[in-house]
Amino acid sequence: MDLTWKLLSSHYIHKGPWATLRIDKCEMPDGRIVDDYYVLEYSNWVNGVAITEDNKVLMVKQYRHAAGIISLEPPGGVIDGDEKPEEALRRELLEETGYQFDNFEHLCTVYGNPATANNQTFTYLAKGGKKVKDQSLDAHEELIVEEYTIAEVKQLLLENKIAQAMHCTGLFYGMVKLGAL
Repeated sequence: MDLTWKLLSSHYIHKGPWATLRIDKCEMPDGRIVDDYYVLEYSNWVNGVAITEDNKVLMVKQYRHAAGIISLEPPGGVIDGDEKPEEALRRELLEETGYQFDNFEHLCTVYGNPATANNQTFTYLAKGGKKVKDQSLDAHEELIVEEYTIAEVKQLLLENKIAQAMHCTGLFYGMVKLGAL
């Protein structure tokens, strides 16, 4: 049974640097028409379960305005243009933490909310990080880098202390890969 919807038309309501909103008109497999299906277009994202050379997990704390929370999360960010996910993570880790990583292993690729958003988040295990410089943050970034043991990150996950769903998913995959779960 084919569950795929047929796209009949699409038009944009808003195009911005961080998010774009479009309305699609679709036909369901049984012929029903969905007139106004709203889709958020975002850039793809990348984040890393970043393990330093002394076996610490790098995490960042930053304010997330839409939710009104201080979020503890793995470092990462937007993939720029035609940048490969691993290249984007290498860049983001260096900018956000000042740590350089050369050992990357893909852990997972997930959709944050495929019902309304089109982007993916790529998560990697990055190992052997070395502090090589100070942070080089974007204009609207303010974040604090913190170091945790693998056991501490596991406990944070088990106690629901990490609020962002895609970050939790990547961290759980990382903890499994590291043998912590």
